[in-house]
Amino acid sequence: MAHSSRTWSGARTPQALKRVRQSHRRNAILQPRRTAAKTQVRNALQAASSGDVEATRAAVADAAAALDRAAKAGAIHPNNAARRKSRLMRRADAALGGEALVVTRKPQRQVSKAAAAKAAKARIAAGKASKAKGEQTAAGKARAALSKSARSSDSKSTTKAKSTATKKSTSSKATKASSKSTAKTTAKKSSKEE
Repeated sequence: MAHSSRTWSGARTPQALKRVRQSHRRNAILQPRRTAAKTQVRNALQAASSGDVEATRAAVADAAAALDRAAKAGAIHPNNAARRKSRLMRRADAALGGEALVVTRKPQRQVSKAAAAKAAKARIAAGKASKAKGEQTAAGKARAALSKSARSSDSKSTTKAKSTATKKSTSSKATKASSKSTAKTTAKKSSKEE
């Protein structure tokens, strides 16, 4: 052990040491996002207290975007981001005395998990299909059509060959059977004559 068991109170097992490394790495990545969101909110509140409507709108939009980014990255919980945005809007609205703080953003499409999974499967299947067919240009389509027609003509010729082979084998079997039966009848006739 690297540490004395009497003085060291931290992680000891390899798994625990790995978790410590992971938590340090996550903190190094996520903490700046949390700090940026707090800074943007503070800037928006300062802009609202100054009374400038346009600056407040821009600052509130930036703060809302920073909170959304932090929530998307996992730095804060999505409900936490929604709560902070709501409080920010109310405080900025109150500071401006009821001025409209409409933040124009592109509306996000709401898609259920099942629909998203279905769309992902369709995209994957389309990708595999395009790889199987090759480039979907006019030349690629013509090549695919030729190979398809060649395969179908090959399969037709093989089925014809098989059918003629079966006909020949059945006809040869029939001739053998008929020759056997004629041989038997001639043998019976010859035995009766004697």
